[in-house]
Amino acid sequence: MKSNKIQPLITTLFILTTVTGAAVAQELTAEQAAFTGRAMAFMDEMDALYFGRIAQLNGTKEVEVLEFPTEYSGHNVRVARGPVVEKAGRMRAVPIKPKADFQTKRLWSRFFSVDVHPKSPKVGMLHAAFTLHYNPDGTSAIGGWVDVLPGATSSGDLATLKQTMDRVFERYDVDPEPHRKMSCEGSPGEGQRRREPACVGGSFYGRDMMVINEQNFRFMTEAYREFLIAYLDLIEENQDTSYTAEDLAKQDYMRRNWLEDRFFSDPYTGNVVPYEVWALSTLPPVVKF
Repeated sequence: MKSNKIQPLITTLFILTTVTGAAVAQELTAEQAAFTGRAMAFMDEMDALYFGRIAQLNGTKEVEVLEFPTEYSGHNVRVARGPVVEKAGRMRAVPIKPKADFQTKRLWSRFFSVDVHPKSPKVGMLHAAFTLHYNPDGTSAIGGWVDVLPGATSSGDLATLKQTMDRVFERYDVDPEPHRKMSCEGSPGEGQRRREPACVGGSFYGRDMMVINEQNFRFMTEAYREFLIAYLDLIEENQDTSYTAEDLAKQDYMRRNWLEDRFFSDPYTGNVVPYEVWALSTLPPVVKF
């Protein structure tokens, strides 16, 4: 199925949120409800920004759409394809109840991610995730992951992405070192054949995720937005850049590494998110062995 309209999809996703009942929304405090509203608005903003730039680069607004509700979660996937960005996936998820042992019950939870596979090996691929939740005991967490698998990305372009994040880290007085270390090394529960990122962004997952407050909300949303914009700019700048057979070999390795991460390392693709969802939204268009 193909569609160029986003509003009905968002409406459907809102319908999926009602599976947990209106009582859940009533249990949120006024402050919590305000943050959840801002989070939904931010995800809508990223949707428009992301698919708007992809359509500009590819010269088409066509997208594939998958609605995949289960008893554990509701998933909405959109994928754009074209000559410049071979595959651009986006997933929005509404968790309903735990499926894996490492999950716990949430009062309110959302997840948003994009995975970008440009045609040019000079750019590398982007994985960018944003998530936040409130627990029944009143505690909360906000986090995500923003980084690239470099492929044949130049050192100069990687420096541009790193500097983009450095400015956000500095603006909010956040130490980048532990977040870049976690991006490189992962967190407990990840398996073998893990992704090999450039470590220029950061991971904001782990056992000590940031609580939801004004400072952390602004930091995470700004980091996500600025890194995504900088990455999309690199696609545009490099769409006509020449590349070699060696560059393509690096891209082939990178894409295979990401597929292996999906199957063998990430605990969510292995135990929580349905295969139909993560395969469509995250996997490369072509993988070579």
